[in-house]
Amino acid sequence: MRPEGERTPTGRATGGTAPARFRERFLQGEPVEWGVRASILDSWHRSRSLGLSPNRSDLPFRDDFDPDGPIVRAAAPVLARLQSRFAGSEMNISLADANGTVLMRRFGTASLARSLPAVQRAPGFVFSEQVAGTNGIGLALVERQLIRVHGAEHFAERSQASACRALPLRDPLSGRIEGVLCFGYPRSAEDPALSTVIRRAADAIERRLLGQSSARERALLRAYRDAVGKAGAGHGVGVEDLALELHPRDRAVVMERAAELISRGQRAAVEVPLPGGRRVTLVARPVTGASGVEGVAIEAVLPGLPPREALAIPQQVDVLAGLSGRPALISAAPPDGQDPGALAAEYLSVAPSAGRLPDAAPGPMAATGKGVRAEVPESETDHHSGHPVPARGLVLVGEPLVGKYALAARRRLELLSEASTRIGATLDVRVTARELAETAVPRLADFVTIDLPEAVLRGEEAADPRSDLRRTVVHGIYEERSFTPVGKRVDFGPATPQARCLTSGEAVLEPSLEAAAGWLAQDLELTEQLLSHVHSLIAVPLLARGVVQGIASFYRARDPAPFDDDDRSLAQELAARAALCIDNARRFTRERSMVLTLQRELLPHGLPDQDAVEVAHRYLPAESDVGGDWYDVIPLSGTRIGLFVGDVVGHGMLSAATMGSLRTAARSFAELDFPPDEVLTHLDNVVVRLDREHPQAGGAGIIGATCLYAIYDPTSQRCTMARAAHPPPALVTPDGTVSFPDLPEGPPLGLGGLPFETAEFDLPEGSQLVLYTDGLIEDRNRDVDVVLDQLRGVLAHQERTPEETCQAVLDTVAPAHPCDDIALLVARAHALDPRRIAAWDLPADPALVSEIRASALRQLSDWELDEAAFAVELLLSELVTNAVRHGAGPIRVRLLHDRTLICEVSDTSNTAPHLRRAASTDEGGRGLFLVAQLAQSWGTRYTPEGKVIWAECALDSA
Repeated sequence: MRPEGERTPTGRATGGTAPARFRERFLQGEPVEWGVRASILDSWHRSRSLGLSPNRSDLPFRDDFDPDGPIVRAAAPVLARLQSRFAGSEMNISLADANGTVLMRRFGTASLARSLPAVQRAPGFVFSEQVAGTNGIGLALVERQLIRVHGAEHFAERSQASACRALPLRDPLSGRIEGVLCFGYPRSAEDPALSTVIRRAADAIERRLLGQSSARERALLRAYRDAVGKAGAGHGVGVEDLALELHPRDRAVVMERAAELISRGQRAAVEVPLPGGRRVTLVARPVTGASGVEGVAIEAVLPGLPPREALAIPQQVDVLAGLSGRPALISAAPPDGQDPGALAAEYLSVAPSAGRLPDAAPGPMAATGKGVRAEVPESETDHHSGHPVPARGLVLVGEPLVGKYALAARRRLELLSEASTRIGATLDVRVTARELAETAVPRLADFVTIDLPEAVLRGEEAADPRSDLRRTVVHGIYEERSFTPVGKRVDFGPATPQARCLTSGEAVLEPSLEAAAGWLAQDLELTEQLLSHVHSLIAVPLLARGVVQGIASFYRARDPAPFDDDDRSLAQELAARAALCIDNARRFTRERSMVLTLQRELLPHGLPDQDAVEVAHRYLPAESDVGGDWYDVIPLSGTRIGLFVGDVVGHGMLSAATMGSLRTAARSFAELDFPPDEVLTHLDNVVVRLDREHPQAGGAGIIGATCLYAIYDPTSQRCTMARAAHPPPALVTPDGTVSFPDLPEGPPLGLGGLPFETAEFDLPEGSQLVLYTDGLIEDRNRDVDVVLDQLRGVLAHQERTPEETCQAVLDTVAPAHPCDDIALLVARAHALDPRRIAAWDLPADPALVSEIRASALRQLSDWELDEAAFAVELLLSELVTNAVRHGAGPIRVRLLHDRTLICEVSDTSNTAPHLRRAASTDEGGRGLFLVAQLAQSWGTRYTPEGKVIWAECALDSA
């Protein structure tokens, strides 16, 4: 908003598959609480709070980035392979550092690089969220995980036509984010498989980073061995002095950071902040002990402490259990205002600008029984500068392999953390089982098979999980046909690891399958084939809430080392988490099946016999839960037809039950021949009453619904329609033109007291009317305007039958994984042949009744319906006489020859007759009783001009 309150003009982000209209509302300052993914909406808010403009086209440029840094060296070969893979495509591959500065660009086609602006093709531009707003690189750094930004989800206008996937790159040793790998492409080229590609590429880069770290570690060790004997000077401070100077809690922090430095196995200087503004500088030096064991010494720099001649260092095993966190780089001045960088450089004998290894190293080390003692020269003054030299002392030593163990432990923790968020993302039993397999491959196993009982797949509890196991998942580093295929029944003998794990309830480890007699005896031919690929197995029961859900089998093939006990513990932990998710999905499947059964029972089971329209319909439930979408086709008087489509807000049993109540009420109001706006008014009252009567309402509305009701008259080819907050229908004319009628939008059902409006338009013969619920066109990952354009394209094929149209719409327009129910109703209009319609206008004169009877008999003769003449003559006599006596002229009589013979008498009076049983002494009152006996059905409907009394005769029994 500008200061004077005028809205800031913004361009509408159209044509994307992201929520363009919600972005427009956000930029206009309107509240947006739904319709946009939480991460995107949060990023929009951050971008706006930073004062960023969506129309900004320039970005900061940095020319001081390192074009040959570790992350670039690790990524260069991987990006070259990616460029080759995407050759000929419009793929834009970027590598950025941890600050969002682009370091490398690669393109699928050279022409793409030439056509893009510099900000999108040249390294050096910064794409952090702080300067570029919501984008792939910036959001990946903020969210610290794989992200996708699509179309209008970008904050900047320049990116509305593009999509991207970005994934942070971490140092495998420290766990720090060193950069971001980003795929940019046109939004029309969206492909879910890109997530797999970018993950594999990131893994390859991180492996190369790990290799660089290992090589750097070995180089440092060699350099220090060459520099032994060139010791520096300073005061000695041991663990005892640290204990006296620091609070035990602070000492624990220092020891924990020291253990972290050992796990990195690299030369480093870090500053450990302590409460009260104090800091301790830790320096890591590679050393070689007297026994020849290579290790890392952690030394503390403590200005002002008294010197010590000898330092006692505890065994590193005493603190290994405390490994956690990450070293903090020196970023603030230590006490007395001394520069920490200069302090660390001076202590390490390295000039701040030097790019070489130091020439100095600690003094000689001597191994003792319980620790290592270091002899440190006592010198209180730096002979070069004359300034006091800070006291230093050894704190801890450890072997570099500790870093490898820490890395393995971190990988296991990361795997468990990922499993907690990835497994169970859906409430589908099969999908959840596959998520377990995909999480475990390749970081734990090379192949995973999962077998679930048939009852569990149906959502039931398995009475005996070993009796009806079905192979549900086979997943591995490559396709392996030796395993039993998915869908086949699997039987495990009592001696197999799988059967043993079911019996014991614990994971069973077979380090060498070649020696596993029980496994070998299961199927000689199959096991022989598998042994050529796999060599180690862990079988784990999927146990949740005391009930066995199935079996997960983990196989190792590529790694020559067999599974060990740590692997078994990790597999059991993964399986336990997955089993709970599978059980939740099973319970959901059972409840969803119950609700879906109720929903389908409450929907129409067939279509009524009528000739006004040719109808086809579809109902597609949401993947996550069943909602309250419904449709109905209701024959009305005068050969007319009523078409309903509605949607009850929410999902589950309550929505399905509410839908049944609304559909029943809607059919009743429609059969009373109320016009569409009155039907919606009555339905609105029904929803208000349901809300009031619901025990959980508490005075607040919890039930809401939308609805659209249309009435088509084949005699006039006119359609009358009204809607309550429902999407407008699509109208397809005989020439293939598709439009969405400008239908007044009424309020949702349940607000109470608000009016509804109707619209009337022509529906020529052969036209198609397409009614649908919002689940067809509204989806969080798609733009409504784009979906409507797709719908236009599908409906333009007028030659399709309604059945073919329904199927084409679901195949093309409906989302692949609907998050909301979809109800679809397609009606092709027919017209009643004018030769089957006979009408007469006459004044309110009793003398003309006989003439009407004669004219009607002649018409019946022309229609060859002489057998119905007697009933029609009596019906017309009673109805016309009642209109003359009790109504108001002029009077109109109409005969309609459809599946039945319909007699209609209309006048301008609003009074309607009522059927009653006449007493024996009454002279009149028997006319309507006679009409009810002769007609198959009869009734009254009101029109703007008055009323119509109609009676319908069955031709087969006339």
